[in-house]
Amino acid sequence: MAKELTSKDVRRWFRVYGCRVAAAVSLLVFCAVLSSCAGSGGVGRGSAIEDFKAEAEEAITGLDPAMGDWQGGWKLSDESDSGPLVAQVIALGKGEYKANFLEVFDTRMEPIGILVGRLEGGAVGLAGRAYHSGIDFEVQAKIDGGKLAGTFAGQDVKGTFALERVFRVSETMGAKPPKGAVVLFNGKNFKEWRRADAKEGEDDAVRCELVDGAMRIKGGSIVTRKQFMDSAVHIEFRSPFMPEARGQGRGNSGVYLQGRYEIQVLDSYGLKGESNECGGIYGVGAPRVNMCAPPGQWQTYDITFSAPRYDSAGKKTSDAIMMVLHNGVVIHDQVKIGAETAGGVGGSAGEPGGIFLQDHGNAVEYRNIWLVEQ
Repeated sequence: MAKELTSKDVRRWFRVYGCRVAAAVSLLVFCAVLSSCAGSGGVGRGSAIEDFKAEAEEAITGLDPAMGDWQGGWKLSDESDSGPLVAQVIALGKGEYKANFLEVFDTRMEPIGILVGRLEGGAVGLAGRAYHSGIDFEVQAKIDGGKLAGTFAGQDVKGTFALERVFRVSETMGAKPPKGAVVLFNGKNFKEWRRADAKEGEDDAVRCELVDGAMRIKGGSIVTRKQFMDSAVHIEFRSPFMPEARGQGRGNSGVYLQGRYEIQVLDSYGLKGESNECGGIYGVGAPRVNMCAPPGQWQTYDITFSAPRYDSAGKKTSDAIMMVLHNGVVIHDQVKIGAETAGGVGGSAGEPGGIFLQDHGNAVEYRNIWLVEQ
């Protein structure tokens, strides 16, 4: 039996900056699609999420002893005040780290403080400055034994903080395709895909690798053999761990709707979230909030897409429209896209196009790709 969509489910999809945003019909439609494929009963779904958290923990801790999300709180030395505190620890390679300290995750607010440090003797030492409530603070911290703890001092104010590692995963992770969906990748083969650059008459078999039920992009960009116009798409991806890389060289790929409109894939963990970073509609719009998880962790895009419309004379009558949930949170809500983004298949935007996955030379992986035509 399909899980019934509840008001709690709807509110969850609308969580942006910790607020509720106005309802959009297309969002309700996609929530209904996701709800219909969540499986029977909330208990089973909760168990699946715990399994995905364990998967994330194994992946992240296996790559780096300090990288990832940390959550806890701070308190003043005289215990007159306290509050929540979280951190994103970013691995920069060669034992170096940067840590963003914030009040809450998933916000566009500037960090309270940014600390830098390095791994020495099995522990990561961090230092830097923070600003809060009109006071500049000197901050010292250490990551050791699975704990991130430290001190802060500024003017006549002193205190301590303590955080523990947390692993947060998308609530749409592992969503099963509903009845009538087009399954584009089920972890077994590439029969729904072809090389995007293959010329007519050439062998168009993809050169990707199958790795533990995932598709590792390799040997050129790929596109689905079937073509689509309006659609709701679920896709899971993860960027490789490339700590010494920077910018667009760090886990780069892209998901193109109708072969022409790109949602960027990139290791943008801990960055501001620009239009050319993870979740950005490339060159068109930055995500409302940077929902990028650490490299090595599986993530989700849930996308509703309406193709542009043209009249009989070939004149465009409406732009493409896209809504995107990244890791279960709305990052684009009914965004109009006036022109095709760069690097796609080209051709007339009034014609159907495939789902296009970009090869940018990085070992980005995809799994559980399905689509519902609208």
